[in-house]
Amino acid sequence: MTNKRSVVLISGGLDSATVLAYALSGGYETTAVSFDYGQRHSIELESGERICQHYGIERKVVNLDMKQIGGSSLTSNMKVETRSIDEISESIPTSYVPARNTIFLSVASAFAEVLDADTIFIGANAVDYSGYPDCRPKFFNSMEDTINLGTKRGQHSRLRIAVPLQYLTKGEIISLGMRLKVPYDLTHSCYNGEEEACGECDSCLLRLKGFMDSGFRDPVKYKKYPDFYKKYIGKSVL
Repeated sequence: MTNKRSVVLISGGLDSATVLAYALSGGYETTAVSFDYGQRHSIELESGERICQHYGIERKVVNLDMKQIGGSSLTSNMKVETRSIDEISESIPTSYVPARNTIFLSVASAFAEVLDADTIFIGANAVDYSGYPDCRPKFFNSMEDTINLGTKRGQHSRLRIAVPLQYLTKGEIISLGMRLKVPYDLTHSCYNGEEEACGECDSCLLRLKGFMDSGFRDPVKYKKYPDFYKKYIGKSVL
């Protein structure tokens, strides 16, 4: 039986904002956890703060210097690659941060133990996503087993990793979020880390396609819009 306490991983992006709203709609007493890990798009932390203020919940920010590890265009000087929407699912992109979800969920499990929460919510998605290996359902199932084997709490009651968005398309996620009244205008998804989203990275393309598929318009401004979104809006220039 759930104690209705949860830890929710909040990046400041579209998916994490939706999963936060989902957890709150389920009646969970929630603490948000964000990570300042040296990411290029650290502006997302400001979005995370605004989202948590919107919902009136506590947020803890954990500092991790993953620049020391590198290996990703989000934590090094490596350029964020651009691909067409059709190429996104073909390979793991340079924006993959080595073992990021393994690290984040490990830290979240420590918070869950201390806060007496029995559920960790994460907004990962395995349908419309960039092909990250640590976003697959088998990873989360395995990670949940590992956390329960390696924590004091796991010896007497199970800690659950909830991934309610994992089998939804981005359009379905946005439709759910609109029903939950998620403030998407407060979110930031672009990998390039500037105030105005680029409209060209994987994250921007998947987000805009999601809004198109859901029948809604993205409230966030972009420097450039892909042709498919221009056509959806029905204008040559936005």
